Amino acid sequence: MISTAKIFGGLFQGIAPRQKDILVRRFGLSSGKPMTLAALGDEYGVTRERIRQIEAAALGALKGKILVNKECGDLIARGTKYLKAMGGVAPEDRLLAHYMSFTEGMTGNYLALLAEAGQQFSLRSEDEAFNAFYYVEKPHVKASVDFTGRFIKLLRNKKDEVLKGKYDVHFKDFVKSEKMDPKIGENYLATSKSFFTNRFGHTGLAEWPEINPRTVRDRIYLVLERHGAPLHFEGIAQAINDAKIGGRKALAPTVHNELIKDKRFVLVGRGMYGLSEHGFEPGTAKEVIKKILKKKGPLTAKDVMNAVQKERFFKPNTVLANLQNKNLFERLEGGRYRVREA
Repeated sequence: MISTAKIFGGLFQGIAPRQKDILVRRFGLSSGKPMTLAALGDEYGVTRERIRQIEAAALGALKGKILVNKECGDLIARGTKYLKAMGGVAPEDRLLAHYMSFTEGMTGNYLALLAEAGQQFSLRSEDEAFNAFYYVEKPHVKASVDFTGRFIKLLRNKKDEVLKGKYDVHFKDFVKSEKMDPKIGENYLATSKSFFTNRFGHTGLAEWPEINPRTVRDRIYLVLERHGAPLHFEGIAQAINDAKIGGRKALAPTVHNELIKDKRFVLVGRGMYGLSEHGFEPGTAKEVIKKILKKKGPLTAKDVMNAVQKERFFKPNTVLANLQNKNLFERLEGGRYRVREA
């Protein structure tokens, strides 16, 4: 394998000691933590602008050496070739992983210096919307950003389908419509912070709480949606912790407090909660029975109990006791019940 230390050791030969020291510390080659122009200026007793001038001169000297260094030229060429194969851009971690596959001792800081001095590809720093990524030319950045924006817009219009697990289907259809290699399309999306894959393997937009839960309520929803059936509030807290959703440990009392504040969650039994979108509705036993009979028409006691159990976890005796309320329900011939008319 190519030795990073050997290559850069050769490049630094002949560089003025102060220039070398500033480059090493500016890019964090020894400490792993790059220093700012201001911090270096304070140490040297000069202005940050003077440090910038020294850094620029040192980078210029390195560039001259790179142009005549076969190994270094090959190193840059292989990185450029990889980037072009990926559509002209690649997340910092992916390009670094590529280099680490054939270069011993390569780090993100050495890679940043290589890019800055070699000037064949550039680093776009991380910001609120994008992860740090390298690119060959600015048109490649625009292509990546525009592609990502169009896909985000599509996902927002297809949110319900994506939440049902159809992210991959929409991605496949989208890259086909864009006439793009899926590998390049996926690489473009990897530069963005707009996408998120949660602990359950569901991918979607990071802005969606159903995918990327940020509050206790969001985490409760994700667990109940994933489970597909009601859970006791203590079981919900345990499921959140087992899946390691969120940074803090979920406490059962906190979970219970959040459950009773949100209409998405329905009390279906003693301490048991389900999602309203799964067909569970709030209400007392008599309210649930009344709603079912109005919707389905006269039913036997057994059929009423079966229908009620799909919405709430009432005990059979509770259902039977409520059916005996003659002010609300009327027993017909054949043992069927209906709502008593006013």
